[in-house]
Amino acid sequence: MKISSIEEFPRGLIPVEIPPYTVMLRGIAWDSNIYLLRNDDEALIVDTGTGVNWHVYTEIWEREGYLDGVGKVVIFNTHEHFDHVGGNDVLKRWLEERDVEVVFAAHETTAEVLEKGDDYVILAYSYGRKFSPHRVDLKLRNGDRLRIGSLELRVVHTPGHTAGSACLYLEDETKIMFTGDTVFKGTVGRTDLPTGNGWQLIESLERLLEFEVDFGLPGHGRYIDNWKENLLEVLRWL
Repeated sequence: MKISSIEEFPRGLIPVEIPPYTVMLRGIAWDSNIYLLRNDDEALIVDTGTGVNWHVYTEIWEREGYLDGVGKVVIFNTHEHFDHVGGNDVLKRWLEERDVEVVFAAHETTAEVLEKGDDYVILAYSYGRKFSPHRVDLKLRNGDRLRIGSLELRVVHTPGHTAGSACLYLEDETKIMFTGDTVFKGTVGRTDLPTGNGWQLIESLERLLEFEVDFGLPGHGRYIDNWKENLLEVLRWL
C-alpha cells in the first residue's frame, strides 16, 4: 500500500488491509465500518454507512486503486439500520457512473425491510435523514453462499440486534467473519431497538463459537483478533 503519511488520506482515515482480499475503512462519526473485498474482477462491499461521508471512502478506493478493473460489485447489508444502509443509493450511483454492475444482497428479513423502506426498523429519522427504499436482488437465508469471483462466503443468520442481522463467513487462507452489529471487540450490539431480542442474540453468539475465525470484522470499532475468547467474554456478562 502506498502510504507515506496519515495526511495523505482524508481526515486521517487510513485503510486497514487484511490480506489477501479485504480492506477495512473505519466509519466516520455515525457511519458503520465499511469493508471492501476484492477477487478477480468482482468485489463485495459490506455495509455503506449513513451516506454522509461516502465521498471520503470512495476517494480512498480510487486513490489506492482498490476497484481498478472491477466490473461487478455486490453490496451486502449486515442488517437494516440506517448507519449501515444509508449509503446504499449513493454508492450504487457512484459505481454505475463507472460502468460497474451493482447487486444488492441481504438476509431475506432485512431485504423485506429495505424494500418497504420501513423507518420504524431502519431508524433513518434518528439521524435526521430519509431512507430511499430499493430492490434487494439477492434475498439470502442462513447457509446460503455468496460468490465473489472465485470466493464463496457463507451467510450466517444471527438475529438478536435485529431480526434480519446476518454475518458473512469466508473460509480461506485467512478466515474472516463480517459480523455487523452482532458482536464487537469486547461487546455486542444493543437489543432494545425494534426487532431486537436478547435471548436470540445469545443463541446467535453461541452459534458463532462453532466457526474458526482469524479476524472478526464488526460494524463499528476495531477488528476482533481473539475470536473465541471475545465471544466467551461477552457471553459471560450477558
